[in-house]
Amino acid sequence: MKRAFAIGGIGVLAAIAGLIAFTAPPRLLSHVDRVIGGTSGAVQSAEGVAFGTHGQTLDIWRPETAPDIDLPVVVFWYGGGWAKGDRTSYAFAGRALARAGFVVVIPDYRKVPDIHFPAFLDDGVEALAWVRDNVRNHGGDPDRVAVMGHSAGAYQAVMLALDAERLKANGIAPDFIKAGVGLSGPYDFYPFDSPRSIAAFSQWPRPAETQPITYARMDAPPLLLVTSDGDETVRPRNADNLGAKLRGLGATVQVMNYGPLDHEEIVMALSVPFRGKGKVLADSVAFLNTQMAE
Repeated sequence: MKRAFAIGGIGVLAAIAGLIAFTAPPRLLSHVDRVIGGTSGAVQSAEGVAFGTHGQTLDIWRPETAPDIDLPVVVFWYGGGWAKGDRTSYAFAGRALARAGFVVVIPDYRKVPDIHFPAFLDDGVEALAWVRDNVRNHGGDPDRVAVMGHSAGAYQAVMLALDAERLKANGIAPDFIKAGVGLSGPYDFYPFDSPRSIAAFSQWPRPAETQPITYARMDAPPLLLVTSDGDETVRPRNADNLGAKLRGLGATVQVMNYGPLDHEEIVMALSVPFRGKGKVLADSVAFLNTQMAE
């Protein structure tokens, strides 16, 4: 009877995994990731921590067995077209990176239509300021902080990594961010031709200021830009164009294309159920470890 139940349970999980493969709801993915992969190796050390000036909150993940020493930090922003998403739905990303040895901070940020560019970046800067001032209390090293994100979250991560003046204007040293990973992010997407980009950016009077490629600089932190030919939401030209401009300036950048994977599959590959889709996690971790080595 127990064996039959176990087999049935595996069948249910397989069915759920199949559903996720078509609909990719992050909250459901996080639940299945926890059931299939278990909770060993990573712990959520804090939940719903307040930061900033607009009621934002963040979650913190860390390795389960790590001693209380300064570990490298990854600040991870989720996607959702600047209009949806929440930190709790991306626990699968927090667990994956924590198991790899990082303290992981997943902040929320305000969404369209309540706000527009650059308010979500302002929230990102406030998250970085919180990390600088508080992450050591959670086992993180404020001198080894990287940024990472998917889709609109990759925009957030890469824009903050490149726009040194925005950081300086908010009291954050331009070299505070040591490295960045952008998963399927939009970096060169003007003119605005999708409902979400129009809603988030069209109100700003100087469109070039909304584009990460505008801020490419020789002394940018090392960046890994992940894209895929199968991504019909954020076309590979975004990563290709930014990568080419950074290389031309002499900055450190890698562009990795994961072939047929689509927009959602890139981030799903961080999870236990879908890690076989591509080496997104392993390649991202290797890049971050190289760039943040003590």
